[in-house]
Amino acid sequence: MTVIGIDDTDSRERGMCTTYAASRLARRIEAADGGVERVLLVRLNPAVEHKTRGNAALAVHTDIDPACGFELARDLIADSAEVDDPRTNPGLVVADQDPENAPDAVAEFAREAVRDHHEIADAEALIERAGYESAGWKNARGKIGALAAIGAWAALDEWTYEYVSYREAERRGTPRDVDLDSAFAAADEQYPVAWDTVDRVEGQAVCVPRAPGPILHGIRGDDADAVRAVAAGIESESVESSQLFVTNQGTDAHLRDAALGAVEDGRSYRVDGTVVEPPETREGGHVFLRIAGDDAVADCAESDADARLDCAAFEPTKRFRDRVRALRVGDRITACGEIGDETLKLEKFAVRELNDVELATPDCPDCGRSMESAGADQGYRCRDCGTSHGGKVERRIDRDLEDGWYEVPPCARRHVAKPLVRGGFDAPIHPER
Repeated sequence: MTVIGIDDTDSRERGMCTTYAASRLARRIEAADGGVERVLLVRLNPAVEHKTRGNAALAVHTDIDPACGFELARDLIADSAEVDDPRTNPGLVVADQDPENAPDAVAEFAREAVRDHHEIADAEALIERAGYESAGWKNARGKIGALAAIGAWAALDEWTYEYVSYREAERRGTPRDVDLDSAFAAADEQYPVAWDTVDRVEGQAVCVPRAPGPILHGIRGDDADAVRAVAAGIESESVESSQLFVTNQGTDAHLRDAALGAVEDGRSYRVDGTVVEPPETREGGHVFLRIAGDDAVADCAESDADARLDCAAFEPTKRFRDRVRALRVGDRITACGEIGDETLKLEKFAVRELNDVELATPDCPDCGRSMESAGADQGYRCRDCGTSHGGKVERRIDRDLEDGWYEVPPCARRHVAKPLVRGGFDAPIHPER
């Protein structure tokens, strides 16, 4: 087998898409009498500063001769990559190996690329040690993602699908013509096997991108036939071509468990903590709260009992902010998200234990009326009945939250974040549709 990894051919402003480059490469391989077993779409660390758009790297698994595959890929990138964008630095890596037989060092490089950061020099050194062929354009940062794509099949255990339909060339740059009613109907037909196709509350077709580029729509799910069926059910402008990708999207592959005091900017975590400052809505509609660390976190030897961390639900997360606002001091939660500026950007959280007790002024046991303060440190008394009580009493309160997991809506979901409807979580789920 030959594995061809490519990355960083697209542009935020100019469009293009590395998935489209990989799809075109697959077609060129087939036209050269090669076979394509699969095309892999690997979402890398979403917090990387230098990403172009969705930080996706691609790999084509093929039986074509490695030298021929390298030539086809190199020519395609040279012809189509948006290298005029200062952020676009394409990379190409070709390996003469079965995808599952990547060296341990390459597989580890791929795992770290999803959760951490790499330098170009480290990627180039590992490419040389592994004996891979490579090419780079400009500073060649794309070699990092291309090498990660080479090792991803051996590194990652969980995979989903995305079926992407591409626009005809003459229509690119114009508004996309997609019938929303048909998109919602097709999404309902295959839900929950196909997920995040639409956002029913916000009325958005999440599968249709807003950024410039060749993609008309992309359908994600757990079954290849289901995502194809949704795409077939959407009425739209004509489609130039389509491609099924095997992907780590929707898997939470970017999250790592950590003690609250051990988190670092530019990475994504799953942390446990207790709310110590109540939610506060700030300018712009962003909601912030602060949690304190629990004494122990799985797989972490250090204590984080004294650690503090701000968590934020930003305005684009829409109704998810109401879930965050419903938290109160004393609630124990698990929070998931990227760390930036020493703040965790919430993607989902789990309620582990609700604080459903508040201290209240006692009622008189004789007349039932609320007692009044008897003075500083003197408790409470009923002025009519003469009864007294030493202090405030605990009172149960109704909460708008239940135990379990809550998530941002589909319109705000990161590519790699796992939707609750996929299951496999350690508590009840409250999915968004």
